[in-house]
Amino acid sequence: MLQAIRPYLTGTFTVPALLAFFLIYRLITSAASNNRIRKLGARAPLRVTYFPGGLDMLYQVITYMYKDMNYELWIKMFAEYGKGGKTVEAGTGERVILTAEPENIKAVLATQFKDYGKGEQFHKDFHAFLGDGIFTTDGTLWHNSRQLIRPQFIKDRVSDLDIFEEHVQVLLKKIGEVREINALDLFFRFTLDAATHFLLGESVQSLHHPQTSFANAFYNAQSVQSLIARMGPFNVLVPRKRMGFYDNIKVIDNFVNVYIEKALTLSPEELEKKTNHDQGYTFLHAIAGYTRDRKVLRDQLVSVLLAGRDTTACTLAWSIYELSLHPQMVVKLRQELINHIGLERAPTYQDLKEMKYLQHVINETLRLYPVVPFNVRMSLCDTTLPTGGGPDLQQPIGVPKGTPVAYSPLVMQRCPELYPPVESGFPDVTSFVPERWDHWTPKSWTYIPFNGGPRICVGQQFALTEMGYVLSRLFQRFERLENFMGGERPGMHADIVLQPAKPVRVGFK
Repeated sequence: MLQAIRPYLTGTFTVPALLAFFLIYRLITSAASNNRIRKLGARAPLRVTYFPGGLDMLYQVITYMYKDMNYELWIKMFAEYGKGGKTVEAGTGERVILTAEPENIKAVLATQFKDYGKGEQFHKDFHAFLGDGIFTTDGTLWHNSRQLIRPQFIKDRVSDLDIFEEHVQVLLKKIGEVREINALDLFFRFTLDAATHFLLGESVQSLHHPQTSFANAFYNAQSVQSLIARMGPFNVLVPRKRMGFYDNIKVIDNFVNVYIEKALTLSPEELEKKTNHDQGYTFLHAIAGYTRDRKVLRDQLVSVLLAGRDTTACTLAWSIYELSLHPQMVVKLRQELINHIGLERAPTYQDLKEMKYLQHVINETLRLYPVVPFNVRMSLCDTTLPTGGGPDLQQPIGVPKGTPVAYSPLVMQRCPELYPPVESGFPDVTSFVPERWDHWTPKSWTYIPFNGGPRICVGQQFALTEMGYVLSRLFQRFERLENFMGGERPGMHADIVLQPAKPVRVGFK
């Protein structure tokens, strides 16, 4: 038989045969997939690709990512392929649903919570960086992590502002020594000091001695991780070792292991005797009392450090950038501080809640620059999304098990359709206007800077309190804020957290 077919085993016959086999295989699998989707619901508008595996789209995704234009790419895809809606099907080698529809986001995060989760692939892709922490797990593992972390962010702990005050005073001194600062860099250092003090019991003092190796490793690991996430099934091609990913993970591990070893010098009995009212009781003590497993301790610490450091630092940088462009807002904010607490007294937790303009500045910052701009969930079973399918875009979308659903608070919170019309006197949605919050409340599920549903951020009040405290102390101390960026916009760099792509160069007077 081999002799009979040998004449055909040449490139002239083999290549066309393999191509025909591939095309037939794709047609069969595509038909089976379409049939499975139709049994569940309709299809969303399709982002057309022209190369096998969606390689042309993959090229576009990577190109836009390196230009810090992820937001622009989503807007472009909805405009070109969404048929007037905010949900499209896309993907590189697999079907991915992209959505900025509030009803779909609500379903993924809340009303159909059990149908969606991080999924096995997300856990695998993020495991080297975040391990089995709260951000990468589902089911029992996730629930246990949340139950472990939640008590550390109760009001009694969050409203203890002494830690913020200690490090804010160092921050104020650093700012007062120079004419111009890079706000993002200083805020990263401040939030690292506050987070390590709050979580680990002692600060790394990076405002005095910049922890450049750890900070750089954290930033670089996130950048590679973001690329891995966007590559989809092709992420095996990401040269993790050559890009220094594993070296950066090692730097992060060495950093947190110092604190883990200190906590483990206490016996289980000593940890059990400690309570959250004891002086020096920390998040690390709490989880070390739960487990002696170094990997569990490491994964939870890295996850909470990511949430506690990067998110707050970036939001503070965005707020300072916007305020530097609006001197009248600085005057208004400072006047509220003078009226409410004066220029000397440190604000209390209750003060921060009662200063409405301060809260509106923070809310407006989070509206324009939500902390996590793009997120993803995996369907854990055959399910649906409530809207965006069919010719009229009103039908439920069929979502078979294993389908990634990416959603964007950044895109959604800037959709003009979700706000009162400009003709009514409502400010343009792309403008930074804290005053819009005076007589306006967002519709349900159109403003989710801390996510929503069962996985809503457990550190939300900690972050809001820290940001309010820092802004209060800054504008009690300084009268004016000057922008030194010469009209240049910072751009939006979106890895895991949304941060300015360029230095935020400002000066406090």
